[in-house]
Amino acid sequence: MTAEGHLLFSVASLIMAHKLQLTPELAQGDWLHMVPGALLGALLPDIDHPSSLPGRLLRIFSLPISKLCGHRGFTHSLVAWLLVMAACYQWMPIEWQVPNDLIQAFLLGYLSHLIADMLTPSGVPFLWPLPQRFCFPIIRGKNSKRTERFIAVILTVCACFLPIGYQLDFYSQIENVIKYIHYQLDTHFAI
Repeated sequence: MTAEGHLLFSVASLIMAHKLQLTPELAQGDWLHMVPGALLGALLPDIDHPSSLPGRLLRIFSLPISKLCGHRGFTHSLVAWLLVMAACYQWMPIEWQVPNDLIQAFLLGYLSHLIADMLTPSGVPFLWPLPQRFCFPIIRGKNSKRTERFIAVILTVCACFLPIGYQLDFYSQIENVIKYIHYQLDTHFAI
């Protein structure tokens, strides 16, 4: 997926999270905090690729990460997302006073990157260090950029038409994701 696709997908995800009121910060946050946070978060996982935008800007970090993990390795996993979340909430100096809505939008942008990369045939190692890659290969081929834009626009339009405060049964959704992961692990690591 391209950087443009990740940026579009993160903004669409932010609008969806705002409308669904996933957290009070995302529901009532300042858009001037949330949009840059989501955009930065959406680009960060590609720090493992030295020729990506974050890879070029933060080459001192990108090169070692690339050598150790390769592209779409560790930085594209749930473990990396949890470490970034811990860094944001536990290790960030209090003096910095980073707004909570910016942090949550940043984490949402990072997660949107992982989900967007799952839509490609190569997927992501979501449960790294397990080698299993998770993918729902919707985006493929020569028209992938066009498909990325189409998916982002559809997601944005759907989010805009959601009434504010629309409630989904997240418990059953999370339960279905856990069942899917369990099934994938059982099929690939059957004894």
